[in-house]
Amino acid sequence: MFKALLLRETDGKVSAAIENLSEDQLPAGDVTVRVRYSTLNYKDGLVLGGLGRLVRQYPHVPGVDFAGEVVESSHAGFKPGDAVILTGWRVGEAQWGGYAELARVKGDWLVHLPKGLSLRQSMAIGTAGFTAMLAVIALEQHGVTPASGPVLVTGAAGGLGSVATAILAKLGYAVTCSTGRAETHAYLRGLGAAEIIDRESIAKPSGKPLDSERWAGAIDAVGGSTLAAILPQIKLRGSVASCGLAGGNKLETTVIPFLLRGVNLLGIDSVFCPMNLREEAWARLTRDLPFDKLEHTIETAKLGDLPRLGGEILKGNIRGRVVVEVQA
Repeated sequence: MFKALLLRETDGKVSAAIENLSEDQLPAGDVTVRVRYSTLNYKDGLVLGGLGRLVRQYPHVPGVDFAGEVVESSHAGFKPGDAVILTGWRVGEAQWGGYAELARVKGDWLVHLPKGLSLRQSMAIGTAGFTAMLAVIALEQHGVTPASGPVLVTGAAGGLGSVATAILAKLGYAVTCSTGRAETHAYLRGLGAAEIIDRESIAKPSGKPLDSERWAGAIDAVGGSTLAAILPQIKLRGSVASCGLAGGNKLETTVIPFLLRGVNLLGIDSVFCPMNLREEAWARLTRDLPFDKLEHTIETAKLGDLPRLGGEILKGNIRGRVVVEVQA
């Protein structure tokens, strides 16, 4: 038997409770993992609230990320005792996830824990931080360097934005953070922000096809009208890594920034990211993320805290990262 946070749906309403489950209830897979840590992402908040039709079948164990040790394996790449990480692959949505003491998945979805990284640190990173690293890599691949000029991070006090800010600052970029929470300014400066702007200043497009050039690049976790406002402000040959939709999933813009300035809009997919890029991103995180700063972003939680915290992350009230201690 093992404990899990189980979601049930009754009359269209989703409720959550910690229940005892048996191992034979786990989904199919060739690797079983004893989960030590998980985390909380925006998508987890949606799943916990029964929103977005991300989960189609109940009862369901949420949690899109987890880290732990292999218990059983018929996969050639993993053996009992191996420390592993899982992010993405629609685990926690289409398949039971990491908010449980045991998880069973396909071994092809797992990554070995990199040397120099602890299981707890990997979940302080989680999908949000992993996506932030993918966004940084994408900007680099499209020619954005510290010498190019300032890089904007939207939703900067959230999990993705916090990790992106810390990585960019360590790499030598001048990071401008956008946030609507004045109480996070000192926190963001501690992560390395060179400038902080109010999110309202970029909340809506100016109406002009091109604005004055402000940013060499941007990592946008907001989407919607904020992304539409940023695009006309990107410098010649600059790039925007789009990796969130907290502000909406519609994009109303013009093609002018792409045609007259050669701006690149880069979509960041962390769910079905290929394994070679996953391994590169985790290696880069181990090297380029300042873990002393990451530690200051962490809030620790238990499984029973997650229904409340899921609502808070949807309201934008979670600062930094939440590490979930799964084992009692």
